[in-house]
Amino acid sequence: MLAIKNNIMAANAARYLGRSYDALATSVERLSSGLRINSAKDDAAGMAVREMMRADIAVIEQGGRNTQDGISMLQTMEGALATIDNALVRMKQLAEQASTGTYSSAQRVIMNSEFVEMAEEIERIATSTNFNGIAMLDNETDVSIRFGTAGDDAITVSGADMTKTGLGIDAGAGAAEYVASATGVADADADWVTGTGAETFAIQFGAEASIETAAFAAQAYSMNEVAAMINAASRAASDYNAAEVVEDEETGQFRLKISAEAAGNLAAVITTDFADDTGLGDDDFLGVDGSAGGTVNILTSSGAEDALDAVTSAIHLKDTARAAFGYKINRLESTGEVLAIQSENLMAAESRISDVDVATEMAELTRNQVLAQAGTAMLAQANSIPQMALGLLR
Repeated sequence: MLAIKNNIMAANAARYLGRSYDALATSVERLSSGLRINSAKDDAAGMAVREMMRADIAVIEQGGRNTQDGISMLQTMEGALATIDNALVRMKQLAEQASTGTYSSAQRVIMNSEFVEMAEEIERIATSTNFNGIAMLDNETDVSIRFGTAGDDAITVSGADMTKTGLGIDAGAGAAEYVASATGVADADADWVTGTGAETFAIQFGAEASIETAAFAAQAYSMNEVAAMINAASRAASDYNAAEVVEDEETGQFRLKISAEAAGNLAAVITTDFADDTGLGDDDFLGVDGSAGGTVNILTSSGAEDALDAVTSAIHLKDTARAAFGYKINRLESTGEVLAIQSENLMAAESRISDVDVATEMAELTRNQVLAQAGTAMLAQANSIPQMALGLLR
């Protein structure tokens, strides 16, 4: 029907043109973004699955980075243990050297000094080595390296106590202290003991047969004066001050300390009675135990033999910790490879759901372009048809 008021053909052409234009806009959006699903209306179920996959992929990728950080941490600790290993080997070599009877006490003092320095270096390495502030060589704290959301998606790495105390090589110079009432002395220069003139003290160094003696005169002696008398005898025997007066930082009190730092096995005996019994007692022993104070030293042949056993045990402890770090590194590397494969497979699955098929979408775009162009042409034709009615009105 030829009509002027309602142009049905134009309305129809406009509707189809709008549909073609919307489809063309969708194709352009997909090709521009590279995604088939740009909003929930494109594929509501597909979008839900895709978002869950994206979350899983993000977690797996972070887990992979966690494993790499864990590997870096363990490599840092393992590298420090390699340096500790060198120090322990040198300590064992020194202990073997000092265990032979062909060296003098003075020569063993030099060896022991290096022995002590090696132990101190091990202590420094163990306490200063850390990764992001996490220290694993001065304690046995567990570190959990996570790589997933499940409770068991983690690898636990245990720290190791590689300090000289933890390794049992708290090296130093053996020392023993006279304790009795000496700990109650508040002034090392004040009267401490009173001699009667008959008392003597004896000092023996190592395996030497000679024994130096001296007598306490019938007078009062301070702790410093007693130390000076002992040192006069020790210097005569080995050119070394064996005694020193030390102050307790907590109590402020003094005590007399006999050291074996350079004297080998030192024995000092102060014999029999003092007038007021304020300090030394009968046959009090002022001596040295190679293990006194928890120390390990190579000042004597027997001490060196004990040190050999201690260092051997320390090397075993170090090897156990280093091996543990090694197989944890291997496990983390395997975990990282598995996570990379999982991430790759999930990305492929997510791509199949979410990504646009460019070839198919280009064909769709071309089709929609043709339809839009045809629709535009037909709409123009439809808009001109009512003008035909004017011919009848002339």
